[in-house]
Amino acid sequence: MAVGARSGHDEPEDRPERDESPAGGAVPPEGEDGTPDDDDGGRPARRQRSFWLELPLLVGIALVLALLIKTFLVQAFSIPSDSMQNTLQRGDRVLVDKLTPWFGAEPERGEVVVFHDPGGWLEDTVTPEPNAVQKFLSFIGLMPSSEEKDLIKRVVAVGGDTVECKENGPVTVNGKSLDEKSFIFPGNTPCNDKPFGPIKVPDGRIFVMGDHRQNSLDSRYHQELPGQGTVSTDEVVGRAVGIAWPLDRWATLPVPDTFDQPGLNAAAAMAPAALGVAGALPLVLWRRRRLTAGRTTG
Repeated sequence: MAVGARSGHDEPEDRPERDESPAGGAVPPEGEDGTPDDDDGGRPARRQRSFWLELPLLVGIALVLALLIKTFLVQAFSIPSDSMQNTLQRGDRVLVDKLTPWFGAEPERGEVVVFHDPGGWLEDTVTPEPNAVQKFLSFIGLMPSSEEKDLIKRVVAVGGDTVECKENGPVTVNGKSLDEKSFIFPGNTPCNDKPFGPIKVPDGRIFVMGDHRQNSLDSRYHQELPGQGTVSTDEVVGRAVGIAWPLDRWATLPVPDTFDQPGLNAAAAMAPAALGVAGALPLVLWRRRRLTAGRTTG
């Protein structure tokens, strides 16, 4: 064999050195000073931002989202009185749906709604001055606004309805009696403290009452005001859909079954009569035409 010849199975004379990691993987190539090589194009590798530098941005995004949710979706309100017991207790935090009114939805019978003071309902109520924390929580929607005087009641009648309640009697809407035992405060009467009606609710307005009837200055007590104590739907903030706080009070606020009884809707109650008139009208006109024709020929 000639000197210097080597078989195909022999290792090369000069083997390149390899640096291996403790796990056996190849270590990425480094520069002479031990720092990673630059990215393609000669640009230095991008360094990860510090968490503390990103924190103000995250807080800002959270505040913007909170404001958007408060303005267009859901807002928390605190219950300041006992007028809605036992459905709502003083200090409960309720979540109010503010989205559906943006799409033209109107309050419906049986719903619990939050609305701005129509004028004169809370004029004697003293509002304590909030501190800085309360102002901030109100700004982002975690507390109700201290500058706006809001109320929360149950919708009993809507525009076009006739609502009435005589002493010792039930509340009636369009002649239908409401069974309020499931939500009225135990021991209360429907309206013995303030009988009313009949009241024709104007279009675009609602008649509201508190569930704690003997402790609620609701529509019954403001009949001297324009609209006979009814509230404009423009003043309605939204429907209270559930209790969010305290946690042991968590619950939804559905519409009681009595508001879904047949014939309660004034338009629905008039429908059979209207259909009857519409069906009889052609027959009456036909008969009148025949009688008129008979007199003419005679």
